[in-house]
Amino acid sequence: MTDTIDQLLINALMEDSRRSLKALAQISGLSAPSVSERLRRLEERGVLRGYTVEVDPRSFGYQLQAIVRIRPLPGQLQEVERQIVAIPEFTECDKVTGEDCFIARLHVRSMEQLDTLLDRLNVLAETNTAIIKKTPVKRRLPPME
Repeated sequence: MTDTIDQLLINALMEDSRRSLKALAQISGLSAPSVSERLRRLEERGVLRGYTVEVDPRSFGYQLQAIVRIRPLPGQLQEVERQIVAIPEFTECDKVTGEDCFIARLHVRSMEQLDTLLDRLNVLAETNTAIIKKTPVKRRLPPME
């Protein structure tokens, strides 16, 4: 379990994973060595699994983002999964319950590229695509209470 100081540190790192120990110490009211020890314990317990940067795909020309629901044709589940993994423009994919087996996030430079990539799957699966207009809620943690 985590206490309120752990949660404060986690939230501070979620806002900016590059925060220094000194800055985290100021936020939490602890010393830098105490913060370091708490972070080490959170890492050992698997609460903190990594520190990352956020890169804007538009910086590399990926102007469109889509959510693709994918329903493999009979007997094609494993091949569809292999194809999704092999297409680097798929940046995220979940295997889900329900009529669709996969829900994936795809970044493309153009509608033509979207068509080309989906054509690779259309011989193996039915797809349903929605272009993302805006992301009002970016990935975040659920409440820690």
